[in-house]
Amino acid sequence: MQLPQRLARFNRYVTNPIQRRWAGWAPTMGILEHTGRRSGRTYRTPLTVFSTDDGVAILLTYGPNRDWLKNLTAAGGGRLRRYGRTFDVRDPAVMTRQQAAEHVTGLSRRVFARLPFENAVLLKRA
Repeated sequence: MQLPQRLARFNRYVTNPIQRRWAGWAPTMGILEHTGRRSGRTYRTPLTVFSTDDGVAILLTYGPNRDWLKNLTAAGGGRLRRYGRTFDVRDPAVMTRQQAAEHVTGLSRRVFARLPFENAVLLKRA
């Protein structure tokens, strides 16, 4: 399943600015800082984040054709703010949800594996 693109546009302009205020502190949330591949501008995108053995997993709720993922791939990485701490992430790897679920740690593995989305991206902590 993939959420509609209209919802993605709404979130970009309405929901994301609100979530940026608290997503770097909230459980299961994080703020991904990435640099625009054409503009060079820094962007901050709130995302739902799951811990893995060596980084994080992010479900691609709107599919793999996301600007933040293209920016991250072009730059080779970015920064993630989670639980009030910021750390570098690198090596984005897009895969199926089932493949990514094998890397998710703790009790969230069951939740992650059952969510109705097809793809995820794994990021390694730098």
